[in-house]
Amino acid sequence: MGTGKTAVGRELSRMLQMRLVDVDAEIEKDRQMSINEIFSGFGEQRFREIETAMIRRLAGQRNLVISTGGGAVLREENMEALRENGMIFCLTADPETILSRTSGNDDRPLLKVEDPMARIRELLAFRMPFYEKAGVMIHTDGKTPLQVAEEIAEMFQCAK
Repeated sequence: MGTGKTAVGRELSRMLQMRLVDVDAEIEKDRQMSINEIFSGFGEQRFREIETAMIRRLAGQRNLVISTGGGAVLREENMEALRENGMIFCLTADPETILSRTSGNDDRPLLKVEDPMARIRELLAFRMPFYEKAGVMIHTDGKTPLQVAEEIAEMFQCAK
């Protein structure tokens, strides 16, 4: 979260002439509930199950830029589904950048804690081994969404 997935995804989909699909937005549309409502009503475990089902559905389609939440990497089945028809790029940022980008945003259920910076550091420490296995990691600090999208597009074109 807070690494620029949405903004980079918009730029990348425009550049590659592919449709951008945000997994969280698709879940909200499908369930007619916000991610916050799913988390508070059913818990993170149930959300992860719903997320996995949505990723499986989307990963089977072609010509999509799929933006997932940062926790999607926690399930290997998500990564396998995404790798089947595409490439995985993991966007990262320093904890300070993530906090700055997410401050004032109430749509972050995992950051609704007393000390969001400590929670960000905890999440990053726990998830980093998963992020490292995800594919190409791109640090987004100090880069515009366009710069990151150009970097990804170049790697994507070289891999085709």
